[in-house]
Amino acid sequence: MFPFSAVVGHDDLRLALLLNAVHPGIGGVLVRGEKGTAKSTIVRALAALLPELDVSRGCRFGCVPGSTDCPDVPHDGVERRPAKLVELPVGATEDRLVGSLDLEKALTEGVRAFQPGLLASAHRGVLYVDEVNLLHDHLVDLLLDAAAMGRAHVEREGVSVSHPSQFLLVGTMNPEEGELRPQLLDRFGLTVAVKAARDVSVRTEVIRRRLAYEADPVTFAEKWEAEDAKLKQQIADAKQKLPQVSLPDSELRRIAAVCAAFEVDGMRADLVVARAATAHAAWRGAESVEETDVETAVRLALPHRRRRDPFDEPGIEEQQLEDAMRQAAEHAEEPEEGPDDDGPGGGELPEPQEGPKGNGNAPSDRPAPEPSPAFKARLLEVPGVGEGAPGKRSRARARTGRIVRSSKVDGNGLHLVDTLTNAAPHQQARGRRGPGLLLTASDLRKAVREGKESNLVLFVVDASGSMAAQKRMSAVSGAVISLLRDAYQRRDKVGVVTFRGQSAEVALPPTTSVDAAATRLKKMRTGGRTPLADGLMKAHRVLEIERMRDPQKRPLVVLLTDGRATSSGLGGDPTKDALKAATLLENTAVVVVDCEQGHVRLGLAQKIAEALQGTCVKLDQLSADHLAGVVRAA
Repeated sequence: MFPFSAVVGHDDLRLALLLNAVHPGIGGVLVRGEKGTAKSTIVRALAALLPELDVSRGCRFGCVPGSTDCPDVPHDGVERRPAKLVELPVGATEDRLVGSLDLEKALTEGVRAFQPGLLASAHRGVLYVDEVNLLHDHLVDLLLDAAAMGRAHVEREGVSVSHPSQFLLVGTMNPEEGELRPQLLDRFGLTVAVKAARDVSVRTEVIRRRLAYEADPVTFAEKWEAEDAKLKQQIADAKQKLPQVSLPDSELRRIAAVCAAFEVDGMRADLVVARAATAHAAWRGAESVEETDVETAVRLALPHRRRRDPFDEPGIEEQQLEDAMRQAAEHAEEPEEGPDDDGPGGGELPEPQEGPKGNGNAPSDRPAPEPSPAFKARLLEVPGVGEGAPGKRSRARARTGRIVRSSKVDGNGLHLVDTLTNAAPHQQARGRRGPGLLLTASDLRKAVREGKESNLVLFVVDASGSMAAQKRMSAVSGAVISLLRDAYQRRDKVGVVTFRGQSAEVALPPTTSVDAAATRLKKMRTGGRTPLADGLMKAHRVLEIERMRDPQKRPLVVLLTDGRATSSGLGGDPTKDALKAATLLENTAVVVVDCEQGHVRLGLAQKIAEALQGTCVKLDQLSADHLAGVVRAA
């Protein structure tokens, strides 16, 4: 294993991991960064620095000696072992994560026994999730429950078990591959953004050390053994000192003021900053928390909590941090107010810090209108039952989810109840003697499960002059942003095709990074004629390419237009050519959003929807608050 001390640079990341090793209550670390930046290398190297643990001998859960809330009680004696680093693969099953019925004992000995999962192995250690943003949603839900309660609960197949599961959660991700759900994002105590150094001397040293490690890992590790031992001792000393570190009321007020200034949701941020500042003071060997500890904690704990929307830019600008700390200093110097004072917190809070803003200028033929306020979008589904990647949009056969039936042919995993039910009537005829069941291949039944899948949502946006008139594009942009936010929450892949002037273009190839889609929409050019036929043909070509890449990813096309075709790349009548191009999207789920406005309406979008064999909805009907129900494209 590559030594922790040998990693070049990434000072913030190393500090964040070390602070969590000192105080696991901080809540873990999320590492955001581009590929090839040693994210996984650093995390795996941390395990060698963690102090050894006293555990109950023979306990499958590594419980603290004397624990009474463990399924393995009573325990027999105490033993020491290294802290574990348990890796959760992106493709792990629910059974592997939480544990399940021990089928071998159930079928051979006729007894119910629990087989622990990764949450049990990670207790009092590190649970590492590489590519955490690609983790299936049902596994994310289980992680959230365990992280919140410090216990894992298993209720399945006749097994009811509750066991302790307190772990340091460390995740790595590449933001280009999609963002995290807000609930899981907030569960990480600290976050660090890493990127490759641009300094030639630093990059040279990285290459030198990596090549030396690959040539002779043992000798390389021995070279850094003393440095790692020094860090390990410093962690142990800081953990021992941590309970004696004081957190003065002045620093508490400073923490509260800074968190209020950045308008973070809830109180978890305040608690995380307080714990991280205390751990940093212990790491320095100080007796009490000081301003420098708070500033370091804020820098690591607040960037990801400032994202109030999936399309907000993450991070805290240096000037914003300085302003917030300067304003908070005034509160740190104020005396604590008593119960007879007017306010519970002592004075006015600092002014909220505004997030980073773009220049707002889109490269267009005319000024791009500001989007209308986004709303909660209606659910647009693909009809039928698919087999795509897990998500939250359309029905799908899945490896996980609710069991709808059993089958002898199709399915994932064993349907235990139906298997035993089929085997039970034949036990006497098969000459069963004693415990256990006699099974044959004909008894086995597989579980057919149904869940939700993610889809490819392709937005085809009319950006012509007729759409840009009367601020119509403003309403369209607001609708698309709302649908993009919905796609983000449902783990979809999204793409954007726009058409204007004489042709259509792929503004954004299909991607899981919906914030990239939002950025492209803000820069969308508008004006010119309406080549609707070319827009539909371009959408068809995009879908054909994506079908070759992932045949199981079912598409949903969302066409936003007023239906007025005024030009055609086919050389004929624009409207007839558009209706002809619509036939290319047969057998594709399509929703046409009618953007026509005014008292006189031609209803052209409805005709396009009929040609596409899709559903037509008005622009204002996309809001879930306006109309209830589900639009199912047909």
